[in-house]
Amino acid sequence: MDKKYFCTLFDSGYLYKGVAMLRSLKAHCPQAHVHVLCMDEKARSILTALALPDVSLLSLSEIEDEELLKAKADRGVAEYCWTLSPCLPSYVMAQHPQIDFMTYLDADLLFYSPVQPLFDEIGDASVAIIEHRFTPRLMDRIVNGRFCVEWVSFRRDEQGMACLKRWREQCIEWCYYRVEEGRMGDQKYLDEWPERYSQCHILMHPGAGIAPWNYAQYRFGRDKDGILTVQDSPLIFYHFHQFQLLDNGRFDRLSHFYTSECREPGALYAVYEQQLRGIVQEVAAIDSAFKAGMKPASKVLGRRLIQRFVPMWIKDIARKFIRY
Repeated sequence: MDKKYFCTLFDSGYLYKGVAMLRSLKAHCPQAHVHVLCMDEKARSILTALALPDVSLLSLSEIEDEELLKAKADRGVAEYCWTLSPCLPSYVMAQHPQIDFMTYLDADLLFYSPVQPLFDEIGDASVAIIEHRFTPRLMDRIVNGRFCVEWVSFRRDEQGMACLKRWREQCIEWCYYRVEEGRMGDQKYLDEWPERYSQCHILMHPGAGIAPWNYAQYRFGRDKDGILTVQDSPLIFYHFHQFQLLDNGRFDRLSHFYTSECREPGALYAVYEQQLRGIVQEVAAIDSAFKAGMKPASKVLGRRLIQRFVPMWIKDIARKFIRY
């Protein structure tokens, strides 16, 4: 089987989620080889100990050049991670000329069934992206970007490399958590791709890119083999935006902002939680003191109660004095 090349990045705060994503990807794409940019040394040391198959580890020092270090100086942690979204696949493809096709993935995904249908759909396209597919209630959020940087693919051809090069330059120049002059983080740059690049493919598979901002419009179930389905098609991957591990061993799935419209698809979350429980135990066996990414349960509960029950005008006043 031909290798399928992917890349992702995360720090120790996302380690549990990142490992869950990597393991699920390997289970449903045996030919996957993933280049992981470790955003801190703790993440690298634990990933080294876990010795995940077909995973190559990179440190920030390997990828950071003068341009990136200059950008890093005036950006928050999330903003710098977004800045690196195009820089990582660009670096990996430059270092490994045998890679003809590279896909960047977010770390907080989980794969549930084979990814080959997505590659079949992409075919010979130079670039592949996926829409947020917002529900009607959330359609105003399209101002932040029509597409989601959760799965972004580039082929080593004229259009693929031109697109990746331009995106890298744009993100290094400007990548902030605000809407400004038609830009927002790393993702709004993608809005122009379908018209700018004739070989840009928008993924349409109903089982790809399911997330809190779109699940309310879908029907979930299981097929005769027990495979989770979306609109009667196999669920390929779900994006666990907002999901948090708590320091009491439990989980916080979503805020009332999403669940007020429709309860989250519980079967999907149950699988994710089971995977994370096992990974937490594995990591504890390597480093019993490691707790990165686990949020104080009482603080998270307090924030959720505020989000659900406190009127917006009170929250607007409170924001001026405290961070809840």
